[in-house]
This record gives sequence, structure tokens and C-alpha cells, in this order.
Amino acid sequence: MLSQEEQAVNRWRLVLGKQSDQNLHFHGTGQQLQSFQDMEELLEYLYQKGDSEDIRNDSGASGDRKGSLDASQLTAAKWITKVRKLFPRQTAEVLEKQALEEFHMTELLTDKKVLEQIQPDMNLLKTVLQLKHLMSGEVLETAKKIAQQVAEELREKLENSIKRSILGRLDRNSSSPVHSARNLDMKKTIRKNLKNYDPDSGTLILQDIYFSNRVKKYSNWRVIIAIDESGSMMGSVIYSAVMAQILAKLPFADVKLIIFDTSIVDLSGYAEEPAEILMSVQLGGGTNIGKAITYCEQLIETPARTCVLCVTDLYEGMPEQYLLNACRNILESGAKLNFLTALDETANPAFDRNLGQKLANMGAFVGALTPEQLGDYIGRMFSQ
Repeated sequence: MLSQEEQAVNRWRLVLGKQSDQNLHFHGTGQQLQSFQDMEELLEYLYQKGDSEDIRNDSGASGDRKGSLDASQLTAAKWITKVRKLFPRQTAEVLEKQALEEFHMTELLTDKKVLEQIQPDMNLLKTVLQLKHLMSGEVLETAKKIAQQVAEELREKLENSIKRSILGRLDRNSSSPVHSARNLDMKKTIRKNLKNYDPDSGTLILQDIYFSNRVKKYSNWRVIIAIDESGSMMGSVIYSAVMAQILAKLPFADVKLIIFDTSIVDLSGYAEEPAEILMSVQLGGGTNIGKAITYCEQLIETPARTCVLCVTDLYEGMPEQYLLNACRNILESGAKLNFLTALDETANPAFDRNLGQKLANMGAFVGALTPEQLGDYIGRMFSQ
């Protein structure tokens, strides 16, 4: 455990860089020292690009700053990957923002080869969505492939469990290959094993155990998904697009999907193509939730069989009374209205709790859910 003084020295060394090596040395175990040296290399790579006086001599040629050879060996692809691994998330985001906005390291995500070298994951997809406005041609096509790959991996991870949750009741006429206590068909198991009853000991010997499939309940539902595309909702936007695809594949669910800020884009025709949805998102700008809910109201045909899911942090940019009136209309029609303040793997929301409480008092569901929890929630709703 490092002392406070040693931690302070390590921080100052990172701030001052390798030129302070004679007076300041990193403290820690071998593994800690390696991590600090790697951090320093990443900072050198970034800030040498921004501070020309540090990296050029009077003749304009690159100087011989100690350790610069190591930093120069970094590529932009390796830099962004290592920054996310070594620094806390908030620090990594600051460094990436400075790299792109102040030091113009746009090769991080505007170079086709750089994109192809980085392992596709949620973090990379989030960054791609933030920077896709800088992309064109082959770079943009590569970004679309990243969006498609990450979305497909999420779908494969979530689809089976969510479908089992939504499909509802047990099918007593079909045997299931999934052997779990949840799917145990006790009545059929007892009936089929009555021939094995031992009257002397009063014991029923179970030679064969039967399990049941979960099957869909064929009542047509319309699910209207409205996605707030503000930057703070980025993770939820990604999961919402994947959930829309999963729901759209259910034979009894008619999915309508819109994205909104102060404007509305209806992407219902792309509900089964999450990559197209994600590449249509324009992060940032204002937010008019009331306008989006009013549009959703227009899509309702059979209120008793309609579920509206609005994925938003509830930070309304317009007078909230307009939103409240639109929500009241939907609830009074008999449709189900839900505000998901976060929809991702962590479900840790930051949202306007005051507005959320007003909506909950009206009868809307307001809360953060993981995709699996949303699947369970929709399954219970469909079975009513």
C-alpha cells in the first residue's frame, strides 16, 4: 500500500513527465511501476503532439527528449486501447477528448487501418458513435461494420434469455431440451412414472423426468420504443437498438421505433437492423420528450395491447407540462407507459428524479433496467 506522500510523488511525476526523472521516481511494486511507466508513455504520446516547444529544437527538427523513442513507437490504435485499460473511465474520456479536439489526433478513429486494429467492443462503439460525423468513405463503412458486430454480439448474448422471459407460459405438450427446475413438468413426470410405483415402500421411482418448453402467447402487441439520443444516454441507446431487434423478431410484437432530440426520426422500418439505427443517431443537442411522447400517442391503435417504452434521462428541454399532458392522454387510453432511465448492463441511472416522481404518480413506470430485467417485465405484461 503506497503512502499518501508516495502517491503524491507518482502523480507529480505523471504531470511533469520523463524530464523530471532525475528528481522524481515512481514508487510501488514491480507491477505498479510498469503501470505508471505505461501511463507516462501514453501521456507523452498525447502531449508531445500538443506542445511543439517540448518536442522540437531550434532548427525545427524533433528533439532528443528522453524517452521519446518509446512514445513514438505507439500507434493511435494501441494508444486508445491502453488508455482505457490503465486510466479510470473519466480520466480516459478526458484524454480522448483532448486528443481529438485539442491535438487533432483524428487518426484515432478516422483511419480505416486504426479502426480495423482495435478490438470491437462497447467502448469502441460508443466512441465511434461520437465521432462518426468525422468519417466518410471506407472509414465510415468500417465504422458500420463495428456497429454491426458489437450489436450482433449483444443480441447473441441476450436473445435466448429475453425470449424465454417474454414467451410466457409453459407448453405442456412439448418437451424441452433445456433441463432446469424452472421448466420441470411435475404432473407429466408423475403420470409417466406411475408404473414404477413401489407399493411396499410407498415410493415412486422416477426413471424418466420431463421438462416443458416455454411458448409464446399469441396476443398481438404493439411496442413503441422512443430513444433519447442525447450523449448521456449512449449506452442505453445501444442496448435499446438491440432490444428493438429482439422484440421485432417475435411473431406477436409489432415494433415501432423512433429516435429523438428536439426532432423526431421514425426508424420503424429498421427495427431489425440495430447497426442502421445506431449509425442514424446524432448525439447531443436539445431534448423535447413531450414532442416524442405526443408522436408515440399517434402510433397507438389498440391501447389495451400497446406498450410505450421511452428510454430517456428525463432532462426535458421544454416546459414539462406539455410532456405531462401527453403522458396523461396515453395512460387514460389504457396503454402502458414506461420511462426507462437507463437500459444497459449496469442500470445505474442519472435522471431528473423530480420529473420522474411526477410521472410515477400519474401511473407510468419509471426506473432503470438491465435488458434481462426488461425482458422479464415485458413478459409479465404480455401475459396479462
